Amino acid sequence: MKKSIQLVAAVIIIAVASAFKPVINPELEIGKTIPSATYKMMDISGKEVALSDVKGENGLLVIFSCNTCPYVKLSESRIKESAALAKKNKVGVILVNSNEAQRSDDDSYDAMKKYAAVQGYDFSYVVDKNSQLANAFGATRTPHCFLFDNKGLVYRGAIDDNIKDAKDAKEHYLQDAIIAVGTGKPVKTNSSKSVGCSIKRIEE
Repeated sequence: MKKSIQLVAAVIIIAVASAFKPVINPELEIGKTIPSATYKMMDISGKEVALSDVKGENGLLVIFSCNTCPYVKLSESRIKESAALAKKNKVGVILVNSNEAQRSDDDSYDAMKKYAAVQGYDFSYVVDKNSQLANAFGATRTPHCFLFDNKGLVYRGAIDDNIKDAKDAKEHYLQDAIIAVGTGKPVKTNSSKSVGCSIKRIEE
């Protein structure tokens, strides 16, 4: 009887834990529309914004990023160059910080504001509370890029093929995709492997 009670208790504990564990979707498929487009997030400007608010005339660039990842720091110049190129091609830009497990540390809201000021960000940088948007996108790394045109996702993955050194990159996936979206042409390479730090979700 005692063993049966213990077994039932264990099953209940597992069930409760599973009920509160967030569901992380597989990486968003090419062609899919923007998920959680109206989900409001706190921007470094002090305003709450949604992806639908940021989307430009020709589309939207979403980059999952943070303050702390060494790979993000190696990519900062490329992130800003890509953002400028996106704006030039009438594509909205938003950086999303989903590192909820580090929110009381170097990925706090105040730390994000300071980091963005140092970097000179002129685009939205938002707090993804409980990694909700990252879960919807199936985003796993920082930086992890998702580019949409007016129909759906046209590119996902890395900025280019050399995370360590931009000068040695031979394939500029994201910038090529942005130009294609801006000129109404098909995206040549629509997927690559995102290389970077894991997104620090609460359950980790």
